[in-house]
Amino acid sequence: MQRTVLGALLLLGLRGMAQPQPVPTGLRTDLLLHTDRVWHEGFLTNLSLETADSVQFPGQRALIRSTHPSFSWEVPPGLGRQTTYRIIVSSSRKNSLAQLPDVWDSGTVKSGQSVGVLLGNAGLDTSRVYYWRVKVGSAQLAETPFSEPRAFRTASRLNRYETPYYPLVKAEETPRQVRKPAVGQELYDFGVDAFGQVYLTATSVAGRDTLVLHVGEALTPDGRVHTKPPGTLRYRRITLPLLKGTHRYAVPFRPDKRNTGPKAILMPEYIGEVLPFRYVEVENPGGAVAVGAVVRHTVTYPFDETASSFVSSDTTLNQIWALCKHTIKATTFAGYYVDGDRERIPYEADALLNQLSHYATDAEFNIAKRSLNYLIYHATWPTEWSLQNVLIAWYDYLNSGDLRTAEALYPELKAKLLLPLARPDGLISTRTGLQTAEFKKSIHYDTFDGRPILQDIVDWPQQGVLGLGKKEAGETDGFVFRDYNAVVNAFHYQGLVFMAELASRLGKADDALLFTNRAQQVRLAFVAAFIDPKTGLVRDGEGTDHASLHANMMALAFGLVPQKNRLAVLAHMRSRGMACSVYGSQFLLDALYNAHESNYALALLTSTEERSWYNMIRTGSTLTTEAWDTRYKPNQDWNHAWGAVPANIIVRKLMGIEPLTPAFETMQIKPQPGTLRQASLQLATVRGAVAVSFVNVPGRFQLRASLPGNIDAVVYLPRKSSKERVRQNGALVKAVSAGDFWRLEGIPAGTYEWIVE
Repeated sequence: MQRTVLGALLLLGLRGMAQPQPVPTGLRTDLLLHTDRVWHEGFLTNLSLETADSVQFPGQRALIRSTHPSFSWEVPPGLGRQTTYRIIVSSSRKNSLAQLPDVWDSGTVKSGQSVGVLLGNAGLDTSRVYYWRVKVGSAQLAETPFSEPRAFRTASRLNRYETPYYPLVKAEETPRQVRKPAVGQELYDFGVDAFGQVYLTATSVAGRDTLVLHVGEALTPDGRVHTKPPGTLRYRRITLPLLKGTHRYAVPFRPDKRNTGPKAILMPEYIGEVLPFRYVEVENPGGAVAVGAVVRHTVTYPFDETASSFVSSDTTLNQIWALCKHTIKATTFAGYYVDGDRERIPYEADALLNQLSHYATDAEFNIAKRSLNYLIYHATWPTEWSLQNVLIAWYDYLNSGDLRTAEALYPELKAKLLLPLARPDGLISTRTGLQTAEFKKSIHYDTFDGRPILQDIVDWPQQGVLGLGKKEAGETDGFVFRDYNAVVNAFHYQGLVFMAELASRLGKADDALLFTNRAQQVRLAFVAAFIDPKTGLVRDGEGTDHASLHANMMALAFGLVPQKNRLAVLAHMRSRGMACSVYGSQFLLDALYNAHESNYALALLTSTEERSWYNMIRTGSTLTTEAWDTRYKPNQDWNHAWGAVPANIIVRKLMGIEPLTPAFETMQIKPQPGTLRQASLQLATVRGAVAVSFVNVPGRFQLRASLPGNIDAVVYLPRKSSKERVRQNGALVKAVSAGDFWRLEGIPAGTYEWIVE
């Protein structure tokens, strides 16, 4: 009885206590979340921006480079749809805490906008620290208190808009395992490959000792660091003379001539040279030296490990997710999307695939913007990859909600559509003498690897290059190149569609109409030129009846296959298997999931054949590889992010989480489980975390979802029969039949459970 009374009194007391009121969180300035941090030589310090300025600390900061930055925030989950906001910007933390907006006060604005609100005053000064706060209102709550202040510092030079970026950062890691493969030798295994540096502590009594280090990515069958690894796998032999006594040594890596050349992205001085490695083998002849700590300083762009997670009932799929997620983090080491370590050069195709999988693993947007800015003015040689600049710009806007990059680059993006290469029906060709000096100047193309003009690539590598013999097929599935090719024109069509959307959003109505009409023209010409009326398949080009996997999968991925031809195209694609590279797999899987071929798509994702992601793991790599195996690309590397396609396919297609409108204001949840029994996902967005899970058993499908504030969702549930019933949080609801799915629209922020049975 006493316990009951005490429990009741305690409960009343807890109810009477003031509960903290919800406030906006996740404040971003020009999309950067950590503008208030200070680093030194890559390591995070505990200094505030004001303190660092006051003592003239020479560290690194994420500087805002725009006179009129944008402000974004996450609406508290219980508020639903925001109806008002008020932003205040102050010149000091004291003024910010006192709610004194001596720089700018937006006033109370009736708006649901919580992403990309631009500073509204005359602009900011250079080299200054500012603070901003926001409060919001909704139908559920008239007004929240102000958020905690978020500090940011401006750069010494400002433009109306310029993409800001984080400095590169370091983390110190200890080996996960230490082994003794032979007398006088120790092998330090850091568990996974990463770009970094080696630091070693050693004690030499005489001061005349020398250690020999073998640093590499791969092991030999007998468990030693591979000193002659295949392809472009990395290995370094380093002789380290020791001083007398105990000292900590920074083990230097000599720059590689190929990846530190004029086209490569160089490491900043505050970081120094890096190498991708997993293993360090130390030779200590006679054991004369006492080797202490051996550590790795990994180098990356800031990456939030907790932003995303995925687990399923398929252990192979879970391993592939982990492989891809780690790859995306590790390969940000240059601050741009590059092609791995062999060249460290940004390529458009690498950037597009890297971008999509980065969004799937972390809510980071500015590295994609920075890479696009670079690629616009440093064009590479493949025709399709020039067109992919427009795709990168569209996905940037769709995921970040920030149109300013596309606006700043708009004239350049128009040029990347390659319209001067078109014939009257709209189809383009690089082989008909239209690549004039004026045209090449318009797309910022000079020469690349000795190529004076753009050339169609389809896939890579092609027959007879990079160590492949003339009889070895390469990765193009026997594609027959003609003057007018299906693959390049599929990309041209998709570029026109996305460019029309960007033009419309930018208020360029005439251009939007032009690109829309041009896309329709190209679509009709594509069908007439490339669809074989007898077989229904997509031919590689005019003048050939060869129908490669690539011609068909690209056309299907971009919506160019007429409905009546889809069954034939899908059957042909299934017959070809994974007859494309790791790059091409992006468009193959997009095409399959777009056509709701989820069983076959899942089978490819989880395959254990040689041409699979599991094979990358089986060969010993812990980062995605440039090719399915070294025999398909003899100079391949083990640190290539364009192989991390499953990260974005799992999120966008298998779990079905995609933005329908910019910055996920309206999002789609359309799981396609295929034969997968169970899976759960957490995804970070600029509006907050989305959580989705499903249980898929015969006769019953259960979907759970948690949606952050200021988001509406369109939900699709797998449909097996017209007799099924759909329940939402236990109550029967009327769902609309949409082919293979039940559709529910207008689902607001909140937590839900749907059951179809």
